[in-house]
Amino acid sequence: MNQTVADVALTAFLSAAAWWDLTTRRVSNQLILAGLAAAVLLRAPLGLEACLRGLEGFAVALGVALLFYLLGAVGGGDAKLLAVAGAFLGLEALPGALAYIVLLGAALAVLMMARKRLLLLLFINTLELFRTRRMVAREGEVRALDAPGALTVPYAVPIAVGTLMWWFGQGVRL
Repeated sequence: MNQTVADVALTAFLSAAAWWDLTTRRVSNQLILAGLAAAVLLRAPLGLEACLRGLEGFAVALGVALLFYLLGAVGGGDAKLLAVAGAFLGLEALPGALAYIVLLGAALAVLMMARKRLLLLLFINTLELFRTRRMVAREGEVRALDAPGALTVPYAVPIAVGTLMWWFGQGVRL
């Protein structure tokens, strides 16, 4: 019964986050807190070991997310969302889900940029992002992710889809 509730809670939480990001390009802090509360409450009846696995998943996912946030590759809401997904997944399931998330995020970025005929800019921005932590818009113009008109990816979508693919595909248990 607890696993079914966890399946529904995670799916609802991630679906809401993805929808919110698609429609507003933000992920609500209230939603993040509700997701974290759900992860903790679902693990609590399973004992200390389950709670510690969730905490480990949260901490490692937060560390990975903060690295990408500091590079300017994801927003703060995406970083918090990934950390909460880690609390649901636990440390054991996190690496597989992260692999899916990275691949889906890259695919979404390529599709969005191809649709706008900006694949060369995507390539240049990716190189520049890791070199200087800044995005290049045009020759001589430097643009940050939070600048008006910056092209961004709603990264909550790959976080949600990748996490759910791993969760259900691998039969992840709390």
